[in-house]
Amino acid sequence: MPKMKSNSGAAKRFSKTGSGKWKRNKAFSSHILTKKSQKRKRGFRQSDLVSPADAGALTRLVPYK
Repeated sequence: MPKMKSNSGAAKRFSKTGSGKWKRNKAFSSHILTKKSQKRKRGFRQSDLVSPADAGALTRLVPYK
């Protein structure tokens, strides 16, 4: 059976942590930043974990990561 293809968009956006959870960057951080508070913009810099409800779908999109 041939290898499965990864979804290349998802492969660039998500990565696995050491414990096997999925890591992601936060949205809304690229433009229209003047109306957003400094505290909110600082929060965009930290990465976040994907919710467990969505993790199963990611495993199918990026099978070899």
